[in-house]
Amino acid sequence: MKRSSIKDIAKLAGVSVATVSYVLNRKEGQRISEETRKKIFKIAETINYTPNKIAKSLKTNKTKLLGLIVADISNDFYSHIARNLEDKALKLGYTLIIGSSDENAEKFKKLTELFSQQQVDGMIVAPVSGSENTLENLINIKYPIVTIDRYLKGVAVPGITINNQEIAESTAGLLLNKDFDKIIYIGYETELPHLLDRQHGFEKAVGSSGKTVEMHYLLVGLENITREVHSQLKSMLGNAPENTALYFSSNKLAVAGLSYIVKNNISVPEQVSVVAFDETDAYNLFPTEITYIQQPIEEMAEEAIKLLDTQIHDYTATGKRVTLSAKLVSRASLKNNQL
Repeated sequence: MKRSSIKDIAKLAGVSVATVSYVLNRKEGQRISEETRKKIFKIAETINYTPNKIAKSLKTNKTKLLGLIVADISNDFYSHIARNLEDKALKLGYTLIIGSSDENAEKFKKLTELFSQQQVDGMIVAPVSGSENTLENLINIKYPIVTIDRYLKGVAVPGITINNQEIAESTAGLLLNKDFDKIIYIGYETELPHLLDRQHGFEKAVGSSGKTVEMHYLLVGLENITREVHSQLKSMLGNAPENTALYFSSNKLAVAGLSYIVKNNISVPEQVSVVAFDETDAYNLFPTEITYIQQPIEEMAEEAIKLLDTQIHDYTATGKRVTLSAKLVSRASLKNNQL
């Protein structure tokens, strides 16, 4: 069966091939009526037209493919990021290819090499510890690249992040003002700057508060998270915790902590209040609605695609790191729920 072409659409619509090309590629600046645009799209749909990406890439030197490397696609945060990026990319005619680095610098490097072999026009990445050289190599060959959620110190690459330190500091201030007897910060043993920003923000609020609250820092590695969280919470909470607040610096840590709370029949918020960084569908399984810090995922995706598309068309206009604002969504897991 013969493949439908732009020429077929042009003939049926009674317009030039150039007009059809401008409409289907959503190019701006051409004086084409809305009626003609709708007619062309309708005909394309009717005859099941699909663009020949191979021929197009040979002509334009662009594949309209983008690579996305996240730390863990099974994490709700990254799966939501990926879905939003995919939607934003499609609007500009791009197709997204996704890979997970699993926090492994070597796997991160291999994924960038694989995407490069696939001739993706650019990459959006959540860098991992130890991936500085990989990013620098891409920058040196002027490969369009944007970081999302994370950044690495000393690597000058445009990217999207949030106000991690500021939102952690304000959240810690909220907890301190509620006069808990004990506050436990649950975070990671890590060198990733965005996670350290969250911890430093929390520490800054504690240091400047003048409160006499008992503070603990529970830090775990990236492996065996549930086992480590359970073990340390057991020693820090005791058998019958009272007037205590738990602040989890990621949704993965929060899920591990909530499973410990359920297992040990600890009441939330009567005995322990809970605040978590990031949301996840897993919170819906917990009997009490969880207070969490919400990242602006849709805005992050939109800004990332915009930055990358700009680089692809003009590498000299690379842009800078964009910092967006997260917000605290207060729910029943925080006692005296007043903001």
